[in-house]
Amino acid sequence: MERERDLVAALRAELAGVEPARSCCRRSERAALGRAATGRARSAAVARLAVRLEERAGRQEGGGTAGPTDLDWDSAEEHCRMAWLRGRFLVDGSLTFSPGQTHLELVVPSEEGEVLAARLAALEMPASWRLRRGRAVITWKGREVVISFLRRIGATAAVLDLESRGVVQSLHGQLNRVLNAESANLRRSVAASSRQLAAIEHLQASGQWDGLPALDRRIARLRCQAPEQNLRELAERLGLSRARVQRSFQRLEAQAERIRATSGMG
Repeated sequence: MERERDLVAALRAELAGVEPARSCCRRSERAALGRAATGRARSAAVARLAVRLEERAGRQEGGGTAGPTDLDWDSAEEHCRMAWLRGRFLVDGSLTFSPGQTHLELVVPSEEGEVLAARLAALEMPASWRLRRGRAVITWKGREVVISFLRRIGATAAVLDLESRGVVQSLHGQLNRVLNAESANLRRSVAASSRQLAAIEHLQASGQWDGLPALDRRIARLRCQAPEQNLRELAERLGLSRARVQRSFQRLEAQAERIRATSGMG
């Protein structure tokens, strides 16, 4: 959990350190950071960014500090929209991720929810939205879509970290699946070997052993010598197919069961 918090903090610091090259992008981000400029910054880095943009705007506009302006979304270039979204994430966004879940939220005024969701969809970044306690919550779920959004608003190092963690988690998941499958196969093999050994012992005790086909007796003797080996390994040692060895054991088990049924031997 601490590593996750550290990554989110590093992401915010990275995005807050982005210095827009264009004056239009600075104005767009400054508009989105309006709340941060009035003391509602999510972190010290975001507060410093808001002050930095205010001071730069004041110098460009002949002194003083100019209040943030709204972004004209319809006429704005995509780079300005990304700068504005970066600012909104820094002020209104949260990121949560774990081995099984990754989601990013923007909590905005209720009247913005539907409009902002439509704008994001037009940018090929579709998100769901809902009302929660009188606020609109824009939500992206899934590592890939979250990474895509973060990359487009300017994150690089944090995105690489997220991607590398995703690769590691995927490998761990694949390894766990392989280990689980191997464990299941081993349990089945042990159970089958136990049944086969019990059948062989019953056939020997019942006096029916000598009447079995020679190949079945040969396969049974090898099972007694190597109870830990699976059918494939036994078949390789005998120079037979796995199916042939399996059929032999099925006959042995069936014969032992018939003897039990007719003799009442336990």
